[in-house]
Amino acid sequence: MEERYNKLAGMLKRLGRVAVAFSGGVDSSFLLAAATRELGDNAVGITIDSPALPRSELEDAINIAALTGSGHIIIDSPDIEEAVRMNPADRCYHCKKTEFGQVLDKARELGIEYVLDGSNADDTADYRPGMAAVQELKVLSPLLELGFTKKEIREQSQRLGLFTWDKPAYACLYSRIPYGSEIKQEDLLKIELSEKYLMKNGFRVSRVRCHGDIARIEVEPALVPLIMAEPLRSEVVRTLKSYGFRYVTIDIEGYRMGSLNEALNM
Repeated sequence: MEERYNKLAGMLKRLGRVAVAFSGGVDSSFLLAAATRELGDNAVGITIDSPALPRSELEDAINIAALTGSGHIIIDSPDIEEAVRMNPADRCYHCKKTEFGQVLDKARELGIEYVLDGSNADDTADYRPGMAAVQELKVLSPLLELGFTKKEIREQSQRLGLFTWDKPAYACLYSRIPYGSEIKQEDLLKIELSEKYLMKNGFRVSRVRCHGDIARIEVEPALVPLIMAEPLRSEVVRTLKSYGFRYVTIDIEGYRMGSLNEALNM
């Protein structure tokens, strides 16, 4: 593990000056921390504050940057791009093309040649059309290139004293909407509030998939009986309805990464 980090440090030093596309998640937090550790002021994190980014993730990004002493730039991007609004199967490609384009523009403005992202070796196991945009824009993915797994990134993050080391895996809010359904600001708000509520109630790994006015809740399989037991069941239903859902359902299969991608294989 130490050998892999040393290779990362060497790569960063060869690049000299970098901008990290920084979401506040486990991977980009580790990459920014490592870049700052090796390059000091020659590393900066750039966060795109879009409708896809929950407030909690933005707060984590701000706090990680403060903890590591990293330079941090937040770009306000309040609109849902037309290319992603109707949520095509390659939505992630269009979204990443736009967001990484904004990061690249800011990096160029700062005179920084290299933009990095936190893709890792485990990301190749899921459907991720956004990786094509990363490659097209010539964004570098050092964690992927060097073979870092999520487990190794967590271990290294703990060694560096990052609170994100045991943070649950997360994906943007757009990923809660079924492909082909329009992405609406009001639905994103319902989802964000619902997931924040579930996390506060002990469901650290949870997703609220939004099927129109139906909430389909995914929690860890072992916790499905807990969320279905009274009085919690009634409280969950009542709370999510107060956020705007008409129907509240529990997916008894439990949480699995990218469950909406299952529809693409039908």
